[in-house]
Amino acid sequence: MVNATFRFYEELNDFLAPARRKQAFSVPCAEAATTKHMIEALGVPHTEVELILVNGESADFGRILQDGDRVAVYPRFEAMDVTPLLRVRDYPLREPRFVADAHLGGLARMLRMLGFDTLYDNHFHDDTIVAICEQDERIVLTRDRELLKRRTVTHGCYVHALKPEAQLKEIVERLDLARSARPFTLCLHCNVPLRPVDKASVVDRLPARVRMHYDRFSICGMCGRVYWEGSHWLHMRQMLDGVLSP
Repeated sequence: MVNATFRFYEELNDFLAPARRKQAFSVPCAEAATTKHMIEALGVPHTEVELILVNGESADFGRILQDGDRVAVYPRFEAMDVTPLLRVRDYPLREPRFVADAHLGGLARMLRMLGFDTLYDNHFHDDTIVAICEQDERIVLTRDRELLKRRTVTHGCYVHALKPEAQLKEIVERLDLARSARPFTLCLHCNVPLRPVDKASVVDRLPARVRMHYDRFSICGMCGRVYWEGSHWLHMRQMLDGVLSP
């Protein structure tokens, strides 16, 4: 029987049994068990892991554990440069695009509000989400850790917060999205880019008060919804400023 000692850091502890959090613990491992197998067996989805050290040296998910190995498992680093070490992901996704599971409709809408391409349908099944992730190179957003353990899900985020605004702030901070946000450039319903439109071409579709007080408009080329910077826009702008501020 092979025994290895594990230590998980920072938010990865949230996935562990309470008795194993923030400390080293020894567990028996199956013969020829890999780091990925054991990390997920302990409850941590592989998409949450950024760096693995085995006996102080960088290792990937395929490293076969030996008796007495000491395994340190780290999440995404925000302030430490670990480029000299071996990260477990083959490549980053330079342009973050998302697919959200059926329980994260509010988060999906808010990410679109920030200008991030986010697929969402409350009828998406897990297999559909996995296929989209693999084909389109999207980051899976979910509160289902078993979904993130799927082998073909290479990029994903377990969403810890329960309310959409807190979820958005969590994802923005974790993935450092503030600098690449382009608020109000996507249709909140269709997830396609908005384009400016002359007021004259949509004036017959506007409420009387809007016709009187606003002159700048955008339109969705798919669903035809018209957007303007009214009171609802100002409320959303204030909310987003709170999320994007340090």
